[in-house]
Amino acid sequence: MKFLIVGAGAVGGYFGARLAEKGEDVTFLVREKRKEQMKKRGLRIQSIHGNTTIQAKTITMEDTGLFDVVLLGTKAYHLENVIETIRPFIHDQTVIIPMLNGIAHLDRLRKAFSTEQVIGGLCFIESTLNEFGDIVQTSQIHRFVFGELNGERSERVKKIEAAFAGTNAMIEVSDSVLTEMWHKYMFITTMSGVTTLYNQPVGPIRELPSGEKVIRGLFAEIGAIMRAVGAPIADQVEEKQWKQMGGVEYEMKSSMQRDMEKGLPIEREHLQGYLLKLAELHQIQAPILATIYTNLLFYHPESS
Repeated sequence: MKFLIVGAGAVGGYFGARLAEKGEDVTFLVREKRKEQMKKRGLRIQSIHGNTTIQAKTITMEDTGLFDVVLLGTKAYHLENVIETIRPFIHDQTVIIPMLNGIAHLDRLRKAFSTEQVIGGLCFIESTLNEFGDIVQTSQIHRFVFGELNGERSERVKKIEAAFAGTNAMIEVSDSVLTEMWHKYMFITTMSGVTTLYNQPVGPIRELPSGEKVIRGLFAEIGAIMRAVGAPIADQVEEKQWKQMGGVEYEMKSSMQRDMEKGLPIEREHLQGYLLKLAELHQIQAPILATIYTNLLFYHPESS
């Protein structure tokens, strides 16, 4: 199978490099500057699971070629541009797997291409790019989950699973990937929301009774919104996510918080903003979510 990884950043770059390290046919769709950087240095990973450097195959939007699987490893605010960029590289049977946070992108991708071409995907990893463009990965978990949105164990999913087998990463096929995506959406929206609201890592927030109250309250608001739209979330998922929050390292910052510290764009509209629109549509009161969203509106990234 021919894999196209859109972007060679901290997420797509990591899992794409692990797949290429194994020997699969992997190409990275990147901008010219990133292509030159990777040509000079290779695609380098510094990881607690083992360092590696690969001489990655790269293309830019001016190139041609068709691919069997496309992994979208970019930020949500690049989605519209990405959709137009990947069109020339997709054939009728191409499988598109988004690795983005949130859920709103699924409908957009299925409208842009076809319902059949898009399957579910999500990842759990702590990684970033350093000043040299190397991927620095620091978490015990480096997990990529994918699967058909209807839960079917299809032949194409089995082929993709076989391609990933033996990679130096945690790769899983899920028969409930949509549920896992909604659950992660709840967690990451809460994690990014409270850490950016208080400008603190998660530990100091959750150890305060008032901080715990805000976290639990936000989980409850998001759960109510998700149930109102018929999201396939588990019973008492809010309590499970609070326990999960308790297991996060004390000094852990959210990726949104780190992006804000670097003056980068953030996924405000894709995460908090989208949920707030759903709340308003279904007339659900979400004061904590609204406060967090308002706080994020005052952030103006230097690079935008």
